[in-house]
Amino acid sequence: MAPPRPVMEVALTVNGGPHVLSIEPCALLIDTLRDQLGLTGTKRSCDVQVCGACTVLVNGAPVSACTYLTYEARGKAVLTIEGLARGDEVHPVQQAFIDHAAFQCGFCTPGMILAAAALLREIPHPSVEAIAHYMRGNLCRCTGYTKILEAIQAASGAIAR
Repeated sequence: MAPPRPVMEVALTVNGGPHVLSIEPCALLIDTLRDQLGLTGTKRSCDVQVCGACTVLVNGAPVSACTYLTYEARGKAVLTIEGLARGDEVHPVQQAFIDHAAFQCGFCTPGMILAAAALLREIPHPSVEAIAHYMRGNLCRCTGYTKILEAIQAASGAIAR
């Protein structure tokens, strides 16, 4: 019989709410979000920090939850797609993705939206080139990127208002 695996407690804030969780030291943030907190909007795809499907914001910065240890998030604020809207009011980036049909299957959409929200917080009025450069770590296999770029540009205008 294998010896018991070590467990530790971490405290973090997820979508504005405090959580104290028991985790294994090697627990990945994506697994903690999905399996312990039921936040399945964060998608697992490549597991090697290449596609961006698992993007969440930690203290406002986009990170790949598939390679980010939950332990690294201790004492920090984690934002997932489930926490981006304010009640029934969707975030301007979410609305722009809807208005511009910037998704097809939707698998990459949560990561795209969170990365775009981080971009617009950092650079309120980015050029198309700046958007494309910032979003280069978020891949979409369905849409091409024209509608995604248009949506992010539209959201920058909506956030500025």
